[in-house]
Amino acid sequence: MSLQFFKYPDIAHWRHENLVVLGEDDHGLWLGCEPGSEQQKGSGPITTTRQPWVFCSVPDTWWSLVFNGEHRISHFLDIITPPTINNGRIEMIDLDLDVVRTAEGEVYVDDEDEFLEHQELYDYPPWMIDKARTTTAELAIALEDHREPFDQVCRTWFEAFTSAL
Repeated sequence: MSLQFFKYPDIAHWRHENLVVLGEDDHGLWLGCEPGSEQQKGSGPITTTRQPWVFCSVPDTWWSLVFNGEHRISHFLDIITPPTINNGRIEMIDLDLDVVRTAEGEVYVDDEDEFLEHQELYDYPPWMIDKARTTTAELAIALEDHREPFDQVCRTWFEAFTSAL
């Protein structure tokens, strides 16, 4: 399976190839990315991942999760449009804002400047701006409170995936 992030409305952003479908639970579809998997930012050079991570995609939500285990950035939540799956590829529009938790437990919102800039550059509709901001605030609280799937659930998927590598 692959992931394709776009910038609004359809500009290629990040692409990740050959993710392993780990399974589904009440929280969403879980994928694993092995070290050495192909990735590409926009039309830039193709590179490979250095470390394993797991990804959670949830239908009808405005976020996706990358969990990196004990890496310095353990949780990376992209604020996105609800994902779609087309021919083995999950597609979504990245709305710039990210909610991050470090391995030390600090939670912060990243790329607020990019979000403001892109609102004008890409002409985000007002309803999309509001939904992105609301989702960002809700996720920051959820990460701080260690709500699932951002605590044991993502760790369990990550540990099962990496133990099989």
